[in-house]
Order: sequence, then C-alpha cells, then structure tokens
Amino acid sequence: MIFIFVVAGLLLFSAIVMGLWNAILPGVLGVKPISFIQALGILVLSKILFGGFHGRRFKGGDYSSAWKQKMAEKCSMMSPEEREKFKSEWKTRCGGKWNLRPPADTTAAKPQ
Repeated sequence: MIFIFVVAGLLLFSAIVMGLWNAILPGVLGVKPISFIQALGILVLSKILFGGFHGRRFKGGDYSSAWKQKMAEKCSMMSPEEREKFKSEWKTRCGGKWNLRPPADTTAAKPQ
C-alpha cells in the first residue's frame, strides 16, 4: 500500500512541476513547455544534484545530534588542559562564538 502512495505522490508532484513550468517559465524566460516525462526527469535530476541518495546513518536521530554526542564523548576523555587547548584552537580558527567580531571604531575622525 505504501508503494502505491509513493508512486501516486511522485506522479502528482511531477504533474504539478509540469503545470507550473508550462504556466510560468515559457512566458518569463521564453523556454519551451515540457512533457510529463521531462518533468519527472527534472525531479530526479534535482534529487541527484541537491538531495543525493544517502540514507540515515544514525538510527532514530539526525546528524547534528549524533555529532554532538560524539564530540561530548571526546571531550569527556580529555584532560582540562587538553580541553582548553582544543577550545582556544577552535576559537582561533572560527573567530569565537558565531564568528562575531567587535564593531568598527566609529569615533575615528572622518576626513572633511
């Protein structure tokens, strides 16, 4: 039953892409209208280029939470000196928290 819903969704989405393409792009960009098969091809191509075909590597979670957990484990095994060295090295590489820089000095004399 899931297979039928997936195929129906893919066909519906392809029809929507074809309809939007044919309604908008020929008038705006002067391109030719596309067929249903071409719309399906555009969907597959966009999946390859922008989404890839990778699956979930970590069960039940996303990549960022697994990365955070892995880093927490590494930090727990470090001595306090190693941890401070690691933090200072990354501050140097990344420019501190969120790469914030102090605002420019606006009190400097402006040429007249």
